[in-house]
Amino acid sequence: MSVQPAQKPAGAPLLQVKNLQTHFAVGGMVAKAVSGVSFDLHKGEVLGIVGESGSGKSVTALSLIRLIPDPPGKIVGGEVIFNGQDLLKMPIEDVRKIRGRDIGMIFQEPMTSLNPVFTIGKQVMEPLLFHEKLSKAEARNRAIEALAGVGIPDAARRLDDYPHQFSGGMRQRVMIAMMMVCNPAILIADEPSTALDVTIQAQVLELMLDLRRKREGAAIILITHDLAVVAETCDRVLVMYGGKVQEASTVVDLFENPMHPYTRGLMKSIPHAQDKGKRLTAIRGNVPSIFDLPDGCKFCTRCPDVMDRCWTVEPELREVTPGHWVRCHLTEDKK
Repeated sequence: MSVQPAQKPAGAPLLQVKNLQTHFAVGGMVAKAVSGVSFDLHKGEVLGIVGESGSGKSVTALSLIRLIPDPPGKIVGGEVIFNGQDLLKMPIEDVRKIRGRDIGMIFQEPMTSLNPVFTIGKQVMEPLLFHEKLSKAEARNRAIEALAGVGIPDAARRLDDYPHQFSGGMRQRVMIAMMMVCNPAILIADEPSTALDVTIQAQVLELMLDLRRKREGAAIILITHDLAVVAETCDRVLVMYGGKVQEASTVVDLFENPMHPYTRGLMKSIPHAQDKGKRLTAIRGNVPSIFDLPDGCKFCTRCPDVMDRCWTVEPELREVTPGHWVRCHLTEDKK
């Protein structure tokens, strides 16, 4: 069952994810990092995926383009439909042709995602040489254009520099240039503003949105733990916890009417100017071990509204109001 937007855009979804399941086998135990995640991504939209560390956000993103290390990880079920084909059933050689060309990904931590022994130019040129079979001279010119397009000054000279010669913000710009150089239809951004100061964060996010506007129908999946970023950039949002989608809706609806106790806890933890000097409200307890998740609701060990059945019966993801999906027993009496 796929989560749909409140007002479904015209045309078929650009990407359909159905019941995605990714497990990791470690020390004789199985960790269900992603357990039955479903959603649609439509042309032109920005879909946010939020949640604490360990909720399954990054594993979901890596699973979409088959970048889960096997072993210990394995995609054990589900479908990822792109251009009428299931990426999970395609030969890996064909998936490699889609990565970078049709679906690009900006990885976490620009400080470590770039290869330190290759020049920036070699790394930006690589997708052009692989996917578009350009000559080195043509690829170099395109790489210079890409770096200039993301705001790196003197791009022709900086092309021959190494990653350690760039600041954190500039490395993140290089990562964006690498992913956008082939004009992908889908850009997956995994915590693109992590470890950057707030000014550079704003510049990087605006840059991503500008680049999306340059290709008609392009879409972005933005993975973050920062609800403020989601509020500024996203059209719809999925809230994940324990490897599952706990709530999904338009951004406006989520902020005006958060229904899941976990979402409300995240909202309350956002600092506000009027609360200066007050202690921030925090969600009690810690995220449970991925090897020892509760049998019922995955949030029951930390939920302020927990009921007896929450410990043993896991609620289904239900459409409580049009376009607003919630996985919580508290909403089961609502139409």
